[in-house]
Amino acid sequence: MLRTIRAMIALSMLLAAAMTAAQAGPQGLPMPSGPVVLTVTGQIATRNTDDAAVFDLAMLESMGAETIRTSTIWTTGVQEFTGVPLHRLLERLGVTEGRLIARAINDYAAELPITDAVPGAAMIAFHRNGSPMSVREKGPLWIVYPYDAQESYRSETHFARSVWQLEQIDVRP
Repeated sequence: MLRTIRAMIALSMLLAAAMTAAQAGPQGLPMPSGPVVLTVTGQIATRNTDDAAVFDLAMLESMGAETIRTSTIWTTGVQEFTGVPLHRLLERLGVTEGRLIARAINDYAAELPITDAVPGAAMIAFHRNGSPMSVREKGPLWIVYPYDAQESYRSETHFARSVWQLEQIDVRP
């Protein structure tokens, strides 16, 4: 009887450990519970699949959303964008150097230097004016800069880096 109880306890502990590992992914990043909206590949230290870090909207929101108010060349008037700062996403993935290739749903790609991933610079926006962005509205994710904050953000270089309908970031050396 005692042997059976011990075996049942050991089996319960083993199952609990397996379930925790399955939820966390191979390197500690939780697995998404909703639809995947962003995949990050390449030179990243933290993954939740064998070769990538995949995120649903809730995972991005949980990283500490921030809001910026800025005008853009694609919208009318000042807009309010809420999203995860790019630097915070890269910190979570253990990225400290390299370059980023951001790719949109339509295969448009832009290269961003790692220097754009600093506080007060680029963010991955998931809300505009308090609402989620549909694909038709340049969503669900859009790389946005605080264009009104400094003149250098109002340049063709930064406009080209402002990838909307973002679906993937590849971190390269």
